[in-house]
Amino acid sequence: MITTDMSLGQIVDRIPAGARILQESGLDFCCGGQQTLGDACSEHGVSSETVIAALEGLGDTGAADWTSYGPLELVEHVVSTHHEYLRRQFDFLVPLAQKVATVHGERHPELAEVYADVRELADDLLPHMQKEEQVLFPMIVSLAETGSLPPVGPPHLEMPISVMVLEHDACGELLRKMRSDSRDFAVPADGCASYQALYAGLEELEADTHLHIHKENNILFPMVLELEQESAVADGVAR
Repeated sequence: MITTDMSLGQIVDRIPAGARILQESGLDFCCGGQQTLGDACSEHGVSSETVIAALEGLGDTGAADWTSYGPLELVEHVVSTHHEYLRRQFDFLVPLAQKVATVHGERHPELAEVYADVRELADDLLPHMQKEEQVLFPMIVSLAETGSLPPVGPPHLEMPISVMVLEHDACGELLRKMRSDSRDFAVPADGCASYQALYAGLEELEADTHLHIHKENNILFPMVLELEQESAVADGVAR
């Protein structure tokens, strides 16, 4: 049973398919995943009864697999499922956005903004993922495997995690701008197959990135910060 006291992140973990309903209702379950459904609906002027009915209409699909993962499994899952996906999609969508803007931009000037949004997302997220894979994730792996962080690098997880969260927030703002600039990814009547492929791909990228950020912000990061604190207590060291 879904209640207004549940957080948006908890709802997505319990009903993964519900992510689409929350997204379509304008409820931010990634960067705002700790907010309750009731508070989020009130803030955005959305009927909580309508959202709950839509979520419960999906039936019991079972909790998401990622809710049972430990830190090692979750890091591997994020990289293989989301990082690799984003790299492939940016290789496809950035030149496609440029092509569509060139061909249709005279009649649809908003396409210049959409292309700029896609470029900025790629410019932000590609180095962001590289930093996670080269700095933060090896720290998490070391902590999970040995109970301590690598001797080289930041002394605690809190600092690099806080940087990643701030970058996630910026990504969330860019995704909102891209949706707004694209008029909710609505293809106009004169839109060609490339136009349709672009907007379908961008909407899919938006959904995947929201889920990606949710898994890091609301599951992985709290999990490893708690693990680090437990390790510190066991060692008799305050962190």
